[in-house]
Amino acid sequence: MGHRNFVFADDTLIKTQCHNAEVPKACIQCVKSDPRSQSADKVGIAAIVITCISNKAVTLESNMTILASSVHDKDLKLVLQDCQKELSDAKTNLTTAIDRLKNKDYDQTNYLVNLALQKEFDCKKNVGDLQYTLPTTVLNDMTLYEELSEAAMRIIDRFL
Repeated sequence: MGHRNFVFADDTLIKTQCHNAEVPKACIQCVKSDPRSQSADKVGIAAIVITCISNKAVTLESNMTILASSVHDKDLKLVLQDCQKELSDAKTNLTTAIDRLKNKDYDQTNYLVNLALQKEFDCKKNVGDLQYTLPTTVLNDMTLYEELSEAAMRIIDRFL
């Protein structure tokens, strides 16, 4: 019985940390998908969310590489290749953000998460400017990337 209360406390902490996000469900699913969540404190939960964003950046980077290799329009190919590079840079920003988070440098953590988010926004805008519609699966991954980024920044804002 006591163990169940311990897990319940963890679920409560996860929900408390994620509830201020625009899409708490995405945040909660991300955190619960990580085995570290059962013993995570507030900072640990933020680190897990940033890890989810980073994993999404890797997926999107791979998708951009595949899309770039399959399109014939030269301008679109260049934009998709640029997206791939920007998402690779975003992953680097997110790795650094986790380091900053562990060092309690919360302003820098949020700055880096926001920088990584801006790279994804720029990619989406540049692709849209060419009137190209990304596959639904890629758009869904981008939406999740945005939702989790926003959730991470809101969680970290409460540490300041």
